[in-house]
Amino acid sequence: MPPNASPRTFAAGWMPSDRMNGITNVMSVDVEDYFQVGAFEHTIARDAWEQWPCRVEANVERILALFDRHGIHATFFTLGWIAERHPGVVRAIVAAGHELASHGQGHQRVGDLTPAAFREDVVRAKALLEDLSGVSVAGYRAPSFSIGRAELWALDVLAEAGYRYSSSIYPIAHDHYGMPEAPRFPYRPESCPALLEMPPTTVPLAGRNLPAAGGGYFRLLPYAASRWLIGRVNRLERRPAMFYFHPWEIDPGQPRVPGAPLKSRFRHYVNLNRMEDKLDRLCADFQWGRADQVHADLLAP
Repeated sequence: MPPNASPRTFAAGWMPSDRMNGITNVMSVDVEDYFQVGAFEHTIARDAWEQWPCRVEANVERILALFDRHGIHATFFTLGWIAERHPGVVRAIVAAGHELASHGQGHQRVGDLTPAAFREDVVRAKALLEDLSGVSVAGYRAPSFSIGRAELWALDVLAEAGYRYSSSIYPIAHDHYGMPEAPRFPYRPESCPALLEMPPTTVPLAGRNLPAAGGGYFRLLPYAASRWLIGRVNRLERRPAMFYFHPWEIDPGQPRVPGAPLKSRFRHYVNLNRMEDKLDRLCADFQWGRADQVHADLLAP
């Protein structure tokens, strides 16, 4: 047992190399509110969003405080719809030293848009975020990781719009998204080498990629499982992980959405009351940084 380690932490699988392995992982936040998520897209009409109380400001404040306690700088993929209505959120993110990135304008899946409509969405969001913050926006993450085999055309649109990287292709099999054959670590797609793709982290096991990047999986699984998966990528593959979560995930008091399917309700609400404590542990157990800084060498011209 390591010196000064308690039996409980050692039994849970804590490894002294987790923070001392010299690897800084990417911490990212998708800034959207609870009524905008894909799980409720068929329950809450887009034109009804204004009727739901927005809780993103208070939740982002809590996240900024959490990161400040741990000395972490992160990347915030921010929705243009949120930025328009809550510009203080954008300015607070930048003032705290975090990277501001784009989550698009209206949280529509890429495959639901024409190339022209997608171009309008990502150009509008980038311009809005840059005008509000006074900083350049280099990164983009598609809503619901909705760039897959059929949407690879979107990468060229992003590059033409001035984005330098994307984090939109999840190399897993999922009922709503995913491209399991895609590379697991940052790469330049053959179809669009001008753009760097930074996929959420997965771990290969039993012939398939297991999600290890956050979201609902992080809330559902015991914390030790997520710690093991991320630690495995750091220790065995010597690569940074890419983790993500949403502000609404630390908000168990959010209004409940009536009429949503049982599966959607489970995915959205499972273990919300445990999320903030698990994030606090995750921040302490690993080293974290901004996407543009962790992968600065790959983004260099």
